Amino acid sequence: MEQFYIGIDIGTTATKAVCFDKTGKVIREFSLSYPLYHPEVNWSIQKPNEIVAAVLKCIQQITKEIQPEFISFSSAMQSIIAIDNAGNPLTDAIIWADNRAHSLAEALKESEQGKNFYQKTGIPIHTFSPMTKIAWLKEHDATTFLKAFKFISLKEYIWHHLTGEYVIDSSMASGTGLMNIHALQWETEILDYLKIDESQLSTIVSPMHQSKGLSDGFQYILGGGDGVLANLGTGAMEAGRMALSIGTSGAVRLPSDTPFIDSQMRTQCYHLMDNQYLKLGAVNNGAIVLQWLKESILKTDESFEELFEQAKTIPAGSEGLLFVPYLLGERAPIWDASAQGTLLGIRIIHTQAHLIRATLEGILFGLLSITEILLPDFEKRHQTSIMASGGFGKSDLWLQIVADIFQMKVIVAETIEASAWGAVLIGFKATGISVPKESKIGKIFLPNKDSKEIYEQGFEKFKRVYPLLKDI
Repeated sequence: MEQFYIGIDIGTTATKAVCFDKTGKVIREFSLSYPLYHPEVNWSIQKPNEIVAAVLKCIQQITKEIQPEFISFSSAMQSIIAIDNAGNPLTDAIIWADNRAHSLAEALKESEQGKNFYQKTGIPIHTFSPMTKIAWLKEHDATTFLKAFKFISLKEYIWHHLTGEYVIDSSMASGTGLMNIHALQWETEILDYLKIDESQLSTIVSPMHQSKGLSDGFQYILGGGDGVLANLGTGAMEAGRMALSIGTSGAVRLPSDTPFIDSQMRTQCYHLMDNQYLKLGAVNNGAIVLQWLKESILKTDESFEELFEQAKTIPAGSEGLLFVPYLLGERAPIWDASAQGTLLGIRIIHTQAHLIRATLEGILFGLLSITEILLPDFEKRHQTSIMASGGFGKSDLWLQIVADIFQMKVIVAETIEASAWGAVLIGFKATGISVPKESKIGKIFLPNKDSKEIYEQGFEKFKRVYPLLKDI
């Protein structure tokens, strides 16, 4: 009898349930989207019970007529909810894009204490981290802060709903800014700074942690954070491969067998399991910038595919039009929540098609600026292949622009549902099922040498814009 394995990917804007066979072939999938709320300037929140409802509906739909061997989880990282001792939310889920803790984070980042925290956690001091969000609650909502039984992520909230347990896998824990990346334990110095106790956080366990569902009897595997699992799912946990993913946000991730700490606090470091770590940089401004362009600027009903067809008619470099897309502030490498977007070099010749192409290029220039830090050796960089995942993996044009801007070979895994597949791979390891050795490769894109000089010049200009304009 055929066996099925389910990966649930709890994303920022939607939860996706994907049913795989043992080879990684997608049998069926189901997704549900949900809103982000912005009740005040700089706030980005979600309603925990809306996310739980979406996850439960996805599980219900994907398991119709299928009895899975297990269900394993991937989740967006850096959300935080204060809950009471009955497990009820005292706050909304404050997500990674929430910037309310900006001034607090900036002051801490410049202090010796903040630099020391980064050395211990590998997580820059920035509003994206749950650590700064808890600090904000302590300063600005003391009543809620003092009532909090625990501070947990959306993934922990969902896991508790399914199993009754309060646990967190080491990859999710390493993204909080609360875990010592060297010891893989909650860092007491940071907990003391926040005036919280270790009992107010979930127990750190392996991504392979298993539990039976309280109401449905399914075998649940804890899994990990979406970025780490995307590396695993695309086969980018080995040397010579770099994962590039673009969803709402975007990230560049490289495997490492030891924790990586950047001297200038520009990068992050996550743990997966054993001696597997990732050094990475994540950007706020991924495909959400395209969504903004389509809905708020172009105000069009055309599909992204149709917009990309227009961009295809424009040469590399968008004839001098340069877009620095810091619409939501920016994380790596500048770590400035107040950064703003800039459109530079606009002339009478430029059209809607130019603007679409410049947006695609600008998002990638942001990701290239991280790659320069993670892979400073130019020769080594060009011996490394990019493993692509995320929604952008459906666009041949965008993937070719990646190859041309990075001047690296781009490999698209056959399943672009990399995080869900990574969760299933963790499930295989947890349940002792032999794991497929090699990710199935879909398309390959090779860099066009004719674009090399144009993009090198564009990138040099891109890197100069933010430092020149940030003070005005």
